Amino acid sequence: MSDKKISRRSVLGHVLRGVGAGALVTGGAVALGRNDRPRQWVWQLDPDKCTQCGLCSTACVLTPSAVKCFHIFKTESAYCGYCRLCMGYFEQQANELNSAAENVLCPTDAIERTYIEPQRYQYTIRQDLCIGCGKCVSGCKRYGNGSMMLQVFHDVCVGCNECAIARVCPADAFSRVSVEAPYLALSEEDADA
Repeated sequence: MSDKKISRRSVLGHVLRGVGAGALVTGGAVALGRNDRPRQWVWQLDPDKCTQCGLCSTACVLTPSAVKCFHIFKTESAYCGYCRLCMGYFEQQANELNSAAENVLCPTDAIERTYIEPQRYQYTIRQDLCIGCGKCVSGCKRYGNGSMMLQVFHDVCVGCNECAIARVCPADAFSRVSVEAPYLALSEEDADA
């Protein structure tokens, strides 16, 4: 045994450095094991099967939901007509064509209506306010061009192993899709309906 005195402080320092290094190595291995493989599959909502039942807004583990309205301005299968009377924006029996709460479908005011020129307006979805209830999608699909649809937004979704919304979806509209093509489009028939 050496005559050198070991202080409590130096012993504590060695112990803490050892514990810290062990935690770093162990934690690093666990973190690498979790994060070194990129996700290959993500959950997505098939707009052709979706019935706009409203469960996406309440069944998601996130508040607000990772499901949001997506507005297609122009594709081969759907387009926005920039209508003055947008049925994805206005209630069916709106008193007036203004943005008063009693006249609009969206319960969170997530759709912005912007004047472009006489009889033409642009409708923009504010994703930070959208809860994925599908009311606008239902109105647009029933009376309009079908340019609105619901999709899981992957920059918001936490990627649950078993999607809570998929478990309760009455239309069985959720499935795993490749991360290479994470968003689904409306079919020609659905957009023309």
